[in-house]
Amino acid sequence: MELWDIYDVDRKLTGKTMVRGETFDDEAYHLVVHVCVFNSDGKMLIQQRQPFKHGWSGMWDVTCGGSAVKGESSRDAAHRELLEEVGIDIDFSSDRPHLTVNFEHGFDDIYLVEKDIDERTLELQYEEVNAVKWASCEEILSMIDSGEFIPYYKSLIQLMFDKRKHPNGCIREKDDGDNR
Repeated sequence: MELWDIYDVDRKLTGKTMVRGETFDDEAYHLVVHVCVFNSDGKMLIQQRQPFKHGWSGMWDVTCGGSAVKGESSRDAAHRELLEEVGIDIDFSSDRPHLTVNFEHGFDDIYLVEKDIDERTLELQYEEVNAVKWASCEEILSMIDSGEFIPYYKSLIQLMFDKRKHPNGCIREKDDGDNR
């Protein structure tokens, strides 16, 4: 049985918990994380979900993701999910998410990591992950079109690729004097 902490709309812990799979109360939110690992060639490590996994069976996804469990911070959940699913041990203790996406009953913190890894050496979690490979942005967008990849907004995938190059903000190609 997996327990989740419940947050309010302002992302403050309420002191309440819920069991994974229960129906959400109004104004109840939970925390989800995704980690996207990029290599120095600008490709993202993606995973194929097991064909027997409930939800998006057999489809390709970003490097890893999942819900934070009771007592876990976003950083703790990112570390655990990455280590559990693909065997990569990264210290997130001083990192903040690069993006946070709000969804109907939660907050999805997205971490972008740059690390060269030989995918053949990874220890994949059998219950979750069937395979991994490196893919370019264009390959992922094509996989979304073909129905092989979880149907994220293409603009979100593009943003993750763009944001990894400039983790602390946007870099303008031309300074036009507009300081908005």
